[in-house]
Amino acid sequence: VQLQASGGGAVQAGASLRLSCAASKRTSTQYATGWFRQAPGKEREFVAVISRSGGSTYYADSVKGRFTISRDLSANTVYLQMSSLKSEDTAIYYCAKAPKTATWATVIQGFGYIYWGQGTLVTVSS
Repeated sequence: VQLQASGGGAVQAGASLRLSCAASKRTSTQYATGWFRQAPGKEREFVAVISRSGGSTYYADSVKGRFTISRDLSANTVYLQMSSLKSEDTAIYYCAKAPKTATWATVIQGFGYIYWGQGTLVTVSS
């Protein structure tokens, strides 16, 4: 499975961006899809995940209430709508997929992901 993340850019604090994660084939119902980010000089951190069924989502506390993860099955794409962006949201954002063998408890902790996209840069200036 190949993943293509896109939609990053440079914005002012308070602005919104929508990231997209397009899969090379229909996978959304087979894998949970997560978003991660890595800021300069920091470790990669979990941001959000949507379950295989699409019925469950989970967010890191740092983005809860500001970011929304969703998907479009027909487009094989998962989105991350980011609102009220802050300078601390500046990072390279990656999408990843975890197979059904990875439990929900595992994926919400940021583990179990086996396919990764190449990342898209989000820069938020204050």
